[in-house]
Amino acid sequence: MTSLPLRTHRLTLAVQISLLCLLPTVAAAQDAPGNSARTLDTVQVTGSRIKKAELETQVPVQVLTREAIDRTGYTSVADVVQHLTASGASLSTKLNSSGNFGFPPDGGGVGAGAATVDLRHLGPKRVLVLVDGIRWVNESSGSGVGSSVDLNTIPLALVERIEVLEDGASSIYGSDAIAGVVNIITKKNADGGHIEVQYGDYNLKGGDTSSVDMSFGKSGERAQWIVGASWFKQKEVASTEYEWATVPVPGTGLANGSSATPQGRLVFADPSGKTYNITSNTGITNPVFDPSQANCADGVTGPRTDDYHCFGTPDRYNFAPNNLLLTPNERKSVFGQVRFEFTPNLSGWFRGMYSERESANQAAPEPFFLGTDAGVYNDWAEKNLVISANNPYNPFGFDLTTMGSDPNLFLIGRRPVEGGPRRYEQEVKTWYAAAGLDGTFEVNQRTWNWDINAMTSESKATQTNTGSYNIKHINQALGDPTACAAIAGCVPLNIFGGPGTITPDMLAWISPVVRDRSKNTLSQASANITGELFDMWAGPLSFAAGAEWRRYKGEYHPDPITIAGEYNGVPSGVTIGSYSVKEAYAEFDIPLARGGFWGKSLDMSIAGRYSDYSTFGGTGTGKIGLRWQPADELLLRMSFAQGFRAPSIGELYGTLSRFDATLVDPCNNAASTTPKCVADGVPPGYEQANPQISVVTAGNRELDPEESRSFMAGFVWSPGWAADSSWASKLDLGVTFYRHTIDGAIQAPDAQLILDRCIDTRDAAACASYTRNDRGQIVRFEDILANLGTINTSGWDFTAHWLLPETGWGQLGFDWKSTWVTRYELINESGQPEPKGPGVEVNDSAIPEWTSTLTTNWDFRNWNASWTMRYIDRLRERCAGANGFPICTDSVADQHWLGATTYHDAQVSWRTDAWMKGVKVSLGVNNVFDKNPPICLSCTLNGYDPGTYDLPGRYSYAKLSLDF
Repeated sequence: MTSLPLRTHRLTLAVQISLLCLLPTVAAAQDAPGNSARTLDTVQVTGSRIKKAELETQVPVQVLTREAIDRTGYTSVADVVQHLTASGASLSTKLNSSGNFGFPPDGGGVGAGAATVDLRHLGPKRVLVLVDGIRWVNESSGSGVGSSVDLNTIPLALVERIEVLEDGASSIYGSDAIAGVVNIITKKNADGGHIEVQYGDYNLKGGDTSSVDMSFGKSGERAQWIVGASWFKQKEVASTEYEWATVPVPGTGLANGSSATPQGRLVFADPSGKTYNITSNTGITNPVFDPSQANCADGVTGPRTDDYHCFGTPDRYNFAPNNLLLTPNERKSVFGQVRFEFTPNLSGWFRGMYSERESANQAAPEPFFLGTDAGVYNDWAEKNLVISANNPYNPFGFDLTTMGSDPNLFLIGRRPVEGGPRRYEQEVKTWYAAAGLDGTFEVNQRTWNWDINAMTSESKATQTNTGSYNIKHINQALGDPTACAAIAGCVPLNIFGGPGTITPDMLAWISPVVRDRSKNTLSQASANITGELFDMWAGPLSFAAGAEWRRYKGEYHPDPITIAGEYNGVPSGVTIGSYSVKEAYAEFDIPLARGGFWGKSLDMSIAGRYSDYSTFGGTGTGKIGLRWQPADELLLRMSFAQGFRAPSIGELYGTLSRFDATLVDPCNNAASTTPKCVADGVPPGYEQANPQISVVTAGNRELDPEESRSFMAGFVWSPGWAADSSWASKLDLGVTFYRHTIDGAIQAPDAQLILDRCIDTRDAAACASYTRNDRGQIVRFEDILANLGTINTSGWDFTAHWLLPETGWGQLGFDWKSTWVTRYELINESGQPEPKGPGVEVNDSAIPEWTSTLTTNWDFRNWNASWTMRYIDRLRERCAGANGFPICTDSVADQHWLGATTYHDAQVSWRTDAWMKGVKVSLGVNNVFDKNPPICLSCTLNGYDPGTYDLPGRYSYAKLSLDF
């Protein structure tokens, strides 16, 4: 493949020149006079490959210790990092969506049952997840080729601490590290065993969680090893447990319900050309049709005295009670690692992990949408269907057909409640194996560290779907009974008789068990070296350099009936792809001053990385940072970095699939006669058939990588006058400003904005994206990925840690973290800003202007107590389908407010070393005051945003830990 020309950036050029100037010093360092060996321990901190003694580096790294993790009461890595103030909305077990809504445009699938992390609201794909500095395989959930890490595959029992870098780091780690890096550091040293048992429950029916974690290890002079196992089970919570989740849109009753009902909605024309919009009366199983009565269309509203009446809002189907507030999830994993010191200067290690996940999602019974207005992208339903007049259940006495030049079947919406709800069950198996060598050697009395490692991993999933249907079999069962009888197993189908008239024999013919499969694999090898080259005027010049190779493979295989075009649900195609990358990097830490005018120290860091991809060619990134410590108590730092994200396998190779987007047609009902809608081909009296409109999505092999620029500046201040004072043992204050710009962002245009922009401005690109039929219904909507967006975001992080002096009643500490998002701007393909921004809820995600966490911690002898307050600023959203209803704050402005929310969490623990090696008992409550999330009118499910707010209800838990 032809490589793209490498774009020249000023920073890249500066870094390259600096690296070239410094490379000759590597050889010179062999002869340079050295000082005596340094005795200060050095460590490698996330954000740099250079081992250093300083705790605070050029970039801000938030460290979540094991003690801090335990105080949260959370039972997964995802729960811990998703509650950071800099985190945005991402997948979790609170999201009840699988195949029923379709596939997102990135080809990654729905990720049902998985859990991801988003930093700076830039999306999980722009966050790099590492385990001990090495990449982790992307998720599989049986619905696409995932492009983000499922944090549920990493057992919390394995975690020693979590380091979160909230800054761009592509020059250090490569692709994906645009918004930041989450580096999960595992336990490596153990001397004995540890068992931890936890049980928790919501004050709702269901949702109880159980977990057992155990580990055992030994640490000797030359060898350390640890093995362990983890089990976690979470039960489901039905949407009926939360008042506002029991209807499609809170406060609107059935207005936003589905037109696919158990009675069936029928829109057709009789042989005279008269169009009907009717539904059978409740309780009627063998309806009689009188063609002389009102047709309930063309402005005629009835009445009718036969077995039918005009279809209206009261007839719509309420699909919400079938959903889940919390999805079931069971995870089992085993892990182990060993490290052996062959000599004082050479060690080897191995780390392995295997995990299994069983999870599920649930949705309302799958509807049949048949007719020219169906918009389901399936010819068996839209183009090649004839409901024969000879069908024993056809009450009209003539063919209903979508074929020919004058079709008369426009829409049948039938909800087969006889078949029960749709159930999507995922089985995911993930394994990971890594090994390496590391050591030290002396160069002129200077210690250099080196390591080489290799890793291979795989995540594969099977999703089993019950409660779905074979549309080809439906087509055959509705046709001529003679033709049906000639097909083995075919039974004529009754879709006209209301609930209970689809018999078990009928269901047996149309109801398959659908199984989809997906797999992601990642292989990696790398070599690194770091040390001090020589002494400069202000100290030693440190460096790190290395090379890395990775190979990604991904595949998604829908069920054979889906591939054949016979699946009544969301269509999708096979996706198979792979790519490899070779990289080299170098990083230098240059001391500029020590003492004098500049105070204690002034250092500059320079890093550069070159990546060669098999898909798009080569690209380079650079980073430069400054660290100035004018005094012991004050540190100032700044960095500027370039970044990039390579297109994922799903984004490149994803095949055509469907996404059922919840959209409001601007031309619905009364608006149909406005000049703007007339110009769009909308006839008078047009009514949007369903709140969901099917949108076709697909990958794009011509995608280029995203490019980013990140800037960070801030300070950390630990005032000496506060240390060991009467009111403080320690006081640390921090402020950080951040800014990220992403060019060529890979995305599909927002479907709602396409509709609005076409109607309002007649934008040619927007209007070309969808097609209406002669009845005004949108029957085709294309939304293909492209490099068409620019994202600009900036804000501030504030931190404060205040530890009071220890007294006779214990020691009290306060830890405060806040994030203020001052700007978030997403520019679409037409150069216009999209509505996503600070203080806005849109597309099931939110960007609060302020998020804040304050933890109060008290230690007294064997006791510990903590109280955490989590604040989420207020948000605004469009009223969407609730416009005109009292629940909407301002229908004229189409605006609804989600009030500010504060959650309170509490925990009390007691520990003693008097029995075994230690026993700890913890009791806790999250959401102490049972605060419900604010009502969301634009959200797809359950009346709230699960990516931003806690599940409704109070969660209480108890935990027992034993060391032996």
